[in-house]
Amino acid sequence: MATTPLSPPTNDDAPETPASGKGRATPTRAEQEAARRRPLVANTKEAKAAARAELNERRNRAQAGLAAGEEKYLPARDKGPQRRWVRDYVDSGWHPAEFVMGVMVLVILVSLLPANLAIGGFAVAGWAYLVMMAYLVLAIGGMVLLGIRVKAKVAEKFGKDRMERGLGWYAAMRSLQMRFMRLPKPQVKRGERPA
Repeated sequence: MATTPLSPPTNDDAPETPASGKGRATPTRAEQEAARRRPLVANTKEAKAAARAELNERRNRAQAGLAAGEEKYLPARDKGPQRRWVRDYVDSGWHPAEFVMGVMVLVILVSLLPANLAIGGFAVAGWAYLVMMAYLVLAIGGMVLLGIRVKAKVAEKFGKDRMERGLGWYAAMRSLQMRFMRLPKPQVKRGERPA
């Protein structure tokens, strides 16, 4: 009996396999560019208002973070554990330098008094000027002593070899600002020395 080559079996009952491909035509370059095209600057009133509101919200969040002393919102001069410790140390005490602005305002007000007003043969404006100069010397002396004290305490706490530069100056400049104007805002009350 003659043998015939076997033909592959056909299964007409099997489901038809889908054709390969994505099932849609590839868009032309012009169609792709048109889909991506949008204005660089929003030109609708709603889009501008939304962008402005989002920017204001980000700015307010950054300002609140700076005031609270959050590390990610601080400028480079205020970052780090040593700077935070110095801020807390300065904010925990009273410093003559923080009242310099008030003394200067008082001297300006006294200088507005009549020139012939005198106490003990010396004009009141002259006395006010001398008091202001004496207070400035006291304030500068306090700032210098604070800077020396801060550097010694930071070297003791963090180690002399790991101490950052400029901490004495940083403490002195912070003590010169009135407490309510300092940024970041004071995180400790007066008398609460940092550990």
